[in-house]
Amino acid sequence: VQLQASGGGLVQAGDSLKLSCATSRTGSNNAVGWFRRPPGKEREFVATISWNGGSTLLADSVKDRFSISRDRAKNIVYLQMNSLEPEDTAVYYCAASIRSVGATTPDSYRSWGQGTLVTVSS
Repeated sequence: VQLQASGGGLVQAGDSLKLSCATSRTGSNNAVGWFRRPPGKEREFVATISWNGGSTLLADSVKDRFSISRDRAKNIVYLQMNSLEPEDTAVYYCAASIRSVGATTPDSYRSWGQGTLVTVSS
């Protein structure tokens, strides 16, 4: 499965941003997850969506501000980020799971995109 994340940029606190993850057709039956790596910190789980979009899971730190969705016709998974905070600054990665339902741990994901940088200024 090939993935390409896009949509990152520099925004101010309180702004919104929508990330996109384009996947190859071979990933259409896989759950897709978003992870992020803040500067100087470990990679952390952000959100995941099942193969058909019927099940989603978001990290506690973002669940009231972010949402995840997918357009199966276009093979794109989106991460809508609202009310961004400086703490959301990170490189965001999308990844395809080895299963049809996503998980929160990186070892459940077999293919990773190149990442897109999100910078939130205060």
